[in-house]
Amino acid sequence: MPLLIVVADDDPGIRLSICDYLEMSGYSVITAEDGQAALSLVESYHPHLLVTDIMMPRMDGYELVRRLRQRPAFRLLPVIFLTERATTSERIRGYQLGCDLYLPKPFELDELGAVIRNLLERSQMIQVEWRSLIHAVATPEKEIEAPGLPQHAPSNSFNLTPREQDVLDLLTKGLSNADIGNELHLSHRTVEKHVSNLLRKTETSNRAELVRFALEHHLVE
Repeated sequence: MPLLIVVADDDPGIRLSICDYLEMSGYSVITAEDGQAALSLVESYHPHLLVTDIMMPRMDGYELVRRLRQRPAFRLLPVIFLTERATTSERIRGYQLGCDLYLPKPFELDELGAVIRNLLERSQMIQVEWRSLIHAVATPEKEIEAPGLPQHAPSNSFNLTPREQDVLDLLTKGLSNADIGNELHLSHRTVEKHVSNLLRKTETSNRAELVRFALEHHLVE
């Protein structure tokens, strides 16, 4: 079955042009004219990716993404913001809420298509690896162990501080940096510092690798 994309924009011309282009590219597309309708569609159809405008009636794109990221099922959903407002502060706000990429209007459909392909490829890879890890944890195979040696390195062998462990626990649950800060009452800068320390101590290069490493080495329950 083709991958499903939700497109939310209050401009019917933009919705139509994006829908036609993506359908010609082999995707299934459903559209919404505001954030409230988009939220309902995402909850009902569980799409593979969301393309949304920011300035929309009833519910804007920021609030739409904020609500989606509160739901475990949609914390890893790729999100692209389309906007005519692209100041640094607005981009930072969007990234803190959990969007993956900004595309300023006007934009080229070919560029949108390239961005979508890239995000979907990475998303599908992460989901396949995640399912494999969950399956491996659920049905572990017997391994030949050297006498006297532990099968898995204990978490304290990586010298994680208690606060770094708290951040890691929430990262593996799919929370964004902003959500982690709210949960642990930390500033966004402090959360970023803890995440950087975790990446350095585990010798991983991004959040997806860090989560996989944590699961493989039993750093989280």
